[in-house]
Amino acid sequence: MFLKESILILLFLFITLAAIFAKPVSLPLAEHPRPDFMRQQWLNLNGQWRFAFDPNDTGTTESWYVKSELFDKQITVPFPWGSPLSGVEDEADVGWYARRIDIPKVWQGKRVFLVIGACDWHTTAWLNGKPLGTHQGGYTPFEFELTDHLAEGKSQTLILRVDDTPHAFKLEGKQGYGPARGIWQTVYLEARANTALKTVHVSPDIDKNIASIDLTLLEPAESTCTAKVVFLNSNLKDQTFKTTLKAGEEATRLEIPIADPRLWSPQNPFLYDISVTLTAASGSIDHIKTYFGMRKISLLKPPGLDYAYVALNNKPVYLQMALDQAYHPQGYYTFPSDAFMRDEILRSLKIGLNCMRIHVKIGIPRKLYWADKLGLLIMADVPNSWGVSDDNMRAESVYAMKQMIERDYNHPSIFSWVLFNETWGLKDEDKIYQPETQRWVADMVAQAKSLDPTRLVEDNSPCNEDHVVTDLNTWHAYLPGYAWRDYLDKIVENTYPGSPWNYAKGYSQGTEPNINSECGNVWGYKGSTGDVDWSWDYHIMINEFRRHPQIGGWLYTEHHDVVNEWNGYYRFDRSEKFTGLEELVNGMSLKDLHSPVYIASERKLCKTAKTGETISVPLFLSAMTDADYGEELFLELELYGWDDLADLKKYSTKTITIPYKPWIQEELKPVTITMPDVAAVAILAIQLTDAAGTVLHRNFTTYRVVDPAPEHFQTRVKNGVTQHLLLFPPASFTASGWSLKQWSVFDGLKINGAGSGYFEYTVELPDTLDPKAISELAFRAELSAKQLFGKDKGIELKDSDYMRGKGYHDPGANANAYPMTDETRFPSRVRIRVNGRAVNIVDLPDDPADHRGILSWHAQKKDHTLTEAGSYGYLVSCPVEKKWLKDGRLNIRLEVDEALPGGLAIYGKKFGRYAMDPTVVITMKR
Repeated sequence: MFLKESILILLFLFITLAAIFAKPVSLPLAEHPRPDFMRQQWLNLNGQWRFAFDPNDTGTTESWYVKSELFDKQITVPFPWGSPLSGVEDEADVGWYARRIDIPKVWQGKRVFLVIGACDWHTTAWLNGKPLGTHQGGYTPFEFELTDHLAEGKSQTLILRVDDTPHAFKLEGKQGYGPARGIWQTVYLEARANTALKTVHVSPDIDKNIASIDLTLLEPAESTCTAKVVFLNSNLKDQTFKTTLKAGEEATRLEIPIADPRLWSPQNPFLYDISVTLTAASGSIDHIKTYFGMRKISLLKPPGLDYAYVALNNKPVYLQMALDQAYHPQGYYTFPSDAFMRDEILRSLKIGLNCMRIHVKIGIPRKLYWADKLGLLIMADVPNSWGVSDDNMRAESVYAMKQMIERDYNHPSIFSWVLFNETWGLKDEDKIYQPETQRWVADMVAQAKSLDPTRLVEDNSPCNEDHVVTDLNTWHAYLPGYAWRDYLDKIVENTYPGSPWNYAKGYSQGTEPNINSECGNVWGYKGSTGDVDWSWDYHIMINEFRRHPQIGGWLYTEHHDVVNEWNGYYRFDRSEKFTGLEELVNGMSLKDLHSPVYIASERKLCKTAKTGETISVPLFLSAMTDADYGEELFLELELYGWDDLADLKKYSTKTITIPYKPWIQEELKPVTITMPDVAAVAILAIQLTDAAGTVLHRNFTTYRVVDPAPEHFQTRVKNGVTQHLLLFPPASFTASGWSLKQWSVFDGLKINGAGSGYFEYTVELPDTLDPKAISELAFRAELSAKQLFGKDKGIELKDSDYMRGKGYHDPGANANAYPMTDETRFPSRVRIRVNGRAVNIVDLPDDPADHRGILSWHAQKKDHTLTEAGSYGYLVSCPVEKKWLKDGRLNIRLEVDEALPGGLAIYGKKFGRYAMDPTVVITMKR
């Protein structure tokens, strides 16, 4: 008896400990996938399913739909097969899914549906071996009714076959970044009443303070039904509105007055929560929760300006947007969590954007929900095919468009539908966008506007100047920073009613807003940029957009990196990149480049000026807001910089008063600034404040201040102390050796050694210097680690179809590349020897490139190529004892050991961050 009790106690303890320490099994994407259309009785089917590939497509003939025991793999739904989060490698075009389902007892008497959020591409379903139906399409929800096939009181076997065989007419978008194979959105069961709602669409009218609610049923009503709408929040909370449907009807509308409406906007994204209850005479009750925003999308001229902008709630909006590829490195089309989708929206808001364009992919509803809730506008694309414009492609496009509009009608964040991109899928075998296809696209626009008259519709977001019929005159351009001024001048010159620019032959402009819908520098250089500091060219580009207010917004490519593009605000894993703005101007961030009130200055972000020169600085005030900041604003200008010893110096400050009114666009009176009297990299910081001292905006421009003094030996006296500077160019080394590679940039403006190795210099003091009169010696230089990038190794490009995921997948392989500073560091350690003695060991944190590499950007040739643009180093300074002097000579050796072989870059006075060559500083005794 005692033994038995002991065994039971041990067993109990084992079970208890197992329960305590067992890793909980979390349900991926457990939240309801449709906050905009949600029934209370639903069951999430995400998680582990049995899975099998069908490489020979024999599963149907071999009756796999009743042989789930053959499925030899486990897949995590809803991640597409082949994605790391799915747990399954991509081995075939056809895959089979299986799982057991149990219907809750409380659902008895209800109709039961299987809802699949999205599955690419052709899906067939069986329940307990009985066919449920098929669906073709990869981006929107579809459903199968299970009611008549359920075995009461038993577990059911659900089997899905998904055929994702490539076809030229399929809508694939950018699936080259990671294919959306099979199920890629939440799968769930749903209980519905016998008479059930199909859609609830709310059309707000803020001019009349009315919300029109259109209800449609799954089938015509069998008997009289009552529809009841109840508000769950706002000043309308608990108010009820009713209407009746007669037998045979399947649609009705309620016109609901909205007293004192709270308008939805990015500044105040208020959502009206409502419940809709459909009660049939038989007692059947269907219940839906949804929401909507009271907002209006239109076109409007800003006050005092003669060109149209997109308007929200009868107020013009200057659009500052990002292209959102909406990809994840582990889930491809599918994000790992609801929190991640929320944070995607927050990442855009954090840097001051007001819109994203979800690119050639229909957005996931919960991500759209977060855009609604947090206040970010959305341009919504229909995915594209990569084939020709045939009947199959057209059928796929029309279906996707209609389903997208039906599903996403209630999202207030969406302000426009974009039907095609860059005429992908619209050309024939001869690569021609035929007039007949253009007419079909115009008909698509008309269909979209008939389905949704509340939003704007764009026929095609073009790079080939081939609009047909559109609400927005959009265009794409990828240029180096220096090319934007002339390009935008031409855009403005060619934008007017009746202009043929940017339209296909036979079509012309009306009064549509002119808006850029893709821009950046990524394709502005020969063969693309690879991974570079995008922020320098971006800064120049934004300055120019603000100087061209006739253009109602811009859309930067892109929100985050993908497998073969590195021009995102964020890395592919959404880690941070660093622009360096905050280190150049105190308090500045990328958000300042998106300020509603903005000061643009020099047309070049870095100009050459002479020491002591007085220059005239242009200023342009751009206010893209109706905010009342008073009649005057205050512009604080401060000139500071780093001299030829990399010491930070402040040179001058001034404050000027400027007139202000909402939507003002005005060239201000230039200000005069006097440059410092020594060579320097100078920053003219600009800060705009209101009368209360609130900072509205920060910006800056830079100057390379050159000194005509002798190149290699300079003398200066300060406070009675004489100081000599002995400069030697980076390329003047007398010996060197590197384990991986050694090379120079622009004939020695910068020198690089990769791996372990050394550069050695022999520096001779002038004969006129008396060594006994020397008080101190020091060595100063700008140094960084030096990573060996793919381009330095000679990696070849095998397939340049970047749009389909090809091209370089190595961020440093492109000839123009120099990867931008981010959270990943590439450190090195340099030992400094003087005349054979180790005088210092310095850790070099990284091989960085960003805004701080002012001189590296300034040195670039304007030939659509980049050479280590934005790269810079760290100031290294170490004392040298006089006793180490040998016959007036210093042998300076900079070496990197094998222990941390991170290489070494040495910067000269025309490249990097500081206006200095490697320098020996000689301070004389008084």
